[in-house]
Amino acid sequence: MSLDAAATKPHEQLAAALADDLASVNALIRERMASEHAPRIPEVTAHLVEAGGKRLRPMLTLAAARMCGYDGPYHVHLAATVEFIHTATLLHDDVVDESKQRRGRPTANLLWDNTSSVLVGDYLFARSFQLMVETGSLRILDILANAAATIAEGEVLQLTAASDLATTEETYIKVVRGKTAALFSAAMEVGGEIAGQDTATKQALFDYGDALGISFQIVDDLLDYGGSNAIGKNVGDDFRERKLTMPVIRAVAQADADERAFWERTIQKGRQEDGDLEHAMSILAKHGTMESTRVDALAWADKAKAALDHVPDHALKQMLVDLADYVVARIS
Repeated sequence: MSLDAAATKPHEQLAAALADDLASVNALIRERMASEHAPRIPEVTAHLVEAGGKRLRPMLTLAAARMCGYDGPYHVHLAATVEFIHTATLLHDDVVDESKQRRGRPTANLLWDNTSSVLVGDYLFARSFQLMVETGSLRILDILANAAATIAEGEVLQLTAASDLATTEETYIKVVRGKTAALFSAAMEVGGEIAGQDTATKQALFDYGDALGISFQIVDDLLDYGGSNAIGKNVGDDFRERKLTMPVIRAVAQADADERAFWERTIQKGRQEDGDLEHAMSILAKHGTMESTRVDALAWADKAKAALDHVPDHALKQMLVDLADYVVARIS
């Protein structure tokens, strides 16, 4: 089953169920990304925010709050906050990675410049903190501020570990938990926090987001070697950027002398030649690391679904279960 196989996808079902809330989130995003003095800010922001993203992270916040019985206005502020944090990190990531494509479109740093991308990202972080404060909850501020710090920490860890063939699976999961899962888990947890849920329920929401985020990133990393550019990436981007993801880490651990020399040349030293990507993929196939990594992605999706056993019953709950299955269906 591919991303396009299902007639009605779980994220589309969520969007339909949360349509009124999402409309309010989109209106608030447009309002807060405005700038009286610097028109480039809304130009750059709109390029990403309105590029057809699924709004998955803000939908998690809205769903968690609604599932927990919240009927106030501030879940909308929190969902907008989560989307601003996500957009800011994408702007910064594309500069760091020197990316040229995002969601199938040219990146902001390519259309404008690196300086604009970094500064607009900073502006969105500032706006996100303003939105957090408006909820009046120090605990929410703590959760989201910690998530923002964890995301940056994960990105820095990836910088130091990316081309180091000694990088372990444990370090890889730390990177993934930082750069991807931290915002998924925070998005879920703040939904429970604004709804006044007990500690156990908030932990379950956090656990769902954490496991979903890890599964989501593992799948993205698999797709980089798996022949699909439906996610807006070119196949082999991670290889060309010398990023050690789980399939490669496992292949390096099983490498013979010739394979080890290949990984040292292409990943550690960055000397890549025509045909190297295809050879890398053949090594992954030889050692079965794509399949073993797929099994891990499925296991993380199962952990996400299990966490939902501890949250209130609600129509949205099944949609979140289906979402976890859908994330890994891309590689099933």
